[in-house]
Amino acid sequence: MLKEKIREDMKDAMKKREEVRLRALRLLINAIKQFEVDQMKEASDEDIHVIVSKEIKKRQESIEAYEKAGRTDLAEEEKQELEVLSQYLPKQLTDEEIRAEAMKVIDQVGARSPADLGKVMRELMPKLKGRADGKKVNRIVMELLNN
Repeated sequence: MLKEKIREDMKDAMKKREEVRLRALRLLINAIKQFEVDQMKEASDEDIHVIVSKEIKKRQESIEAYEKAGRTDLAEEEKQELEVLSQYLPKQLTDEEIRAEAMKVIDQVGARSPADLGKVMRELMPKLKGRADGKKVNRIVMELLNN
């Protein structure tokens, strides 16, 4: 189970005194525990993938903010944490793979214009859950609908 792997990796990071990795994994374990308390259930691997995605998104937003503020030192730490967290996601789809899935859904729902974006995204995102960033999917679908 993914949760056990994360715990084992955290113990390994403690033994090796890898500060950045340890901090990232502790934050991830805390996010998983919070999810389990909120949902009153054990987190499945799929739930953990969603949690990891949210944690990655937080890091990406922090990196942008730190870089705008000229704090490259803090941005670098966030990038290192992001790299650690990325190991716990399933393989991410390429733009071509996303485009192929999007084309199937566009044909399936009969989308013809950018106004149909919501219909397409509603059907497409559950299929790509954890394997593609929502912003990237949105951008690709908009390109396809604009053509």
